[in-house]
Amino acid sequence: MPKGGKKGGHKGRMRTYTSPEEIDAQMKAEKERKKDEEEGAALNDSQAEEKVAKSDSEDSEDDSTQKRKGVEGLIDIENPNRVVQKTKKVTDVELEGPRQLSRREREEIEKQKAKERYMKMHLAGKTDQAKADLARLAIIKKQREDAARKKEEERKAKEAAATAAKGLHTLSLK
Repeated sequence: MPKGGKKGGHKGRMRTYTSPEEIDAQMKAEKERKKDEEEGAALNDSQAEEKVAKSDSEDSEDDSTQKRKGVEGLIDIENPNRVVQKTKKVTDVELEGPRQLSRREREEIEKQKAKERYMKMHLAGKTDQAKADLARLAIIKKQREDAARKKEEERKAKEAAATAAKGLHTLSLK
């Protein structure tokens, strides 16, 4: 497809086409570049093994010559506000030392402790809500006892009436 898109160039420019010779030259240059990189990688691997033994004694040098990403490697920047992230070694990290809790973690722990204290007091019957619940339960218990007593009295009265009616019925038959 020609450069410049579907509808022609910007502001009346003419379309430009890449000649086959230029394409061949670009392909050859790319192949050569890939070969060079592969050869360089093979050399770097053997050199890297030698450097590993030396790098253990020269850790401070590695920190100053960090590999820069993107455009950072091309431009030298002197920014006093830039914070350089230092990598920590596993041996330097303290796992057992006392750790400062974040505000959210502290608040969450305090919230859990307060909830546990409230539940203890609630079970002991010392909170207002527990007192109200116990009073409500006492009223309900009393109502149920009254209802059960009333039912028992009605049943006894019914039995007495049935026995009296049965006695009258037997008397009338005689």
